[in-house]
Amino acid sequence: MPSKKAVLQQLFLREVKGAPIVERHELSSCDISETELATWFRQKRDFSFDEIFESHWIKTCTAGYITELIFSQNGSLIEYTLFERLKTVGHWELIDGLLYISIFKNENQYDFVVVANSSVNIHSAVEYKNNELHSYLKLAQTKTVNRYFN
Repeated sequence: MPSKKAVLQQLFLREVKGAPIVERHELSSCDISETELATWFRQKRDFSFDEIFESHWIKTCTAGYITELIFSQNGSLIEYTLFERLKTVGHWELIDGLLYISIFKNENQYDFVVVANSSVNIHSAVEYKNNELHSYLKLAQTKTVNRYFN
């Protein structure tokens, strides 16, 4: 499981420097200004359990692949492609304010860690496919609509 520091540094380099995503083992050779990192980090926050379980999110990647994630209270999740509604499954856990997700599609495993944005509910992640760096993700929490019928 990647460290919180490594995940934050990867996203910082992508979001602030506009650099391609760097492998975690290469971070020590990157020039990361602690002042810039601290400024960027103030735009982030920790997730809470209550905002994740029983919620629906939209996930997209740099290649434009869009899915819907449905989180269950027991740590499981279901992912559907947004339009074809193809179903895959996975699990999630909240550790140190970060959302760790694994999704299983056929013989592939996708792992990513989501970092919460403090100003809007559009969050970011770095995804690995079968333990290889794969994509930069954006995830948006959707709002549940309560409707009362007479």
